[in-house]
Amino acid sequence: MTRSPPRRPRRSGRWLLALLLLLVALTAAWTWWAEAHPRAEREVRTWVHDQLRAWFPAAMNPDDGWHGLHRRAPASGTANQPAGAALSLVLIHGLDEPGDIWDDLAPALTAAGHAVWEYRYPNDQGIDRSANWLAELWPSLPPSPPVVLIGHSMGGLVARDFVSRWRHPVGPGQGAPGIGGPSVAGVILIGTPNAGSEWARLRVWLEVRDHFASPAQRPRDLAAGLRDGLGEAKIDLRPDSDFLRALNSRPWPAEVPVFIVAGRLANLVDEQMAALKAAVIAAGAEDLAPHLEHWDTAAGDTLGDGLVSLESARLPGIEPLVVEASHRGLVRRLFADRPEPPAIAPILAVLGQWAP
Repeated sequence: MTRSPPRRPRRSGRWLLALLLLLVALTAAWTWWAEAHPRAEREVRTWVHDQLRAWFPAAMNPDDGWHGLHRRAPASGTANQPAGAALSLVLIHGLDEPGDIWDDLAPALTAAGHAVWEYRYPNDQGIDRSANWLAELWPSLPPSPPVVLIGHSMGGLVARDFVSRWRHPVGPGQGAPGIGGPSVAGVILIGTPNAGSEWARLRVWLEVRDHFASPAQRPRDLAAGLRDGLGEAKIDLRPDSDFLRALNSRPWPAEVPVFIVAGRLANLVDEQMAALKAAVIAAGAEDLAPHLEHWDTAAGDTLGDGLVSLESARLPGIEPLVVEASHRGLVRRLFADRPEPPAIAPILAVLGQWAP
């Protein structure tokens, strides 16, 4: 019986392995460089985004039927009378939001008699560009009643940038508003990282959720991910970014009140601390208990809603209303049979105070 000669390893396998190693090396090199040079990384991402818009204007146009300013249908049984509404409300979502964040809050707002719009923007682009586009669309809103901006997470930064730079600019060198349209009656920030969030570095995982969990009516063509931006927003969200330094140093108009709601994962922190205290007592080290109380508070503040710490949610002179909730759980139920999200009632109360 003749034996067939031994097979030599296929060269294609070696090439595939070499290619994989090269991709890993390039990814590691880019990550290292980007972490060390965030300003240059943002410039590169912005330049590439601009070039794509110049080369493919139709495919990269954000006005694709999903993005833009869209009126939210009133709740069943609520009269659709914008002229008689207490306030106009513009809801601004956060980074890589698939589209359902307002499904609990919006019906409550329309049922209370408010006219509600959603601002859907390419949320991976620079935050300043999202504020700029809102400024372009702003005059399309009814001139009255005045508008309250409600921003969840990064959406609150879009609202702050829009108000302080476009609609109600104040400070040296500032003149009249850069746009027309309705005035701003107030801004509500929900889980907004006013001092940034390190979790923005994990944007790639949020991007996956954004596109795979989006509603059917959102366009899913090949350019959809590029239309959303190339990750400039995650650089803006880093603590001490150029964007945040500029935003937080800009004067705020005195005529525009701000209300902040922040979340704290109290159950998680309390359960962990209770277990630790029990272990300390069992070990006979009761004198450590006072120190644990301090750690308990500090840990809860640092953890915040799981993505935004309580320190980051604060603004100078404005303490947030702290409720027990996760980042999305502030305004969105995980399951339909859960209680109403805890930020909704305080938001309705504040809007009642701000209504003309």
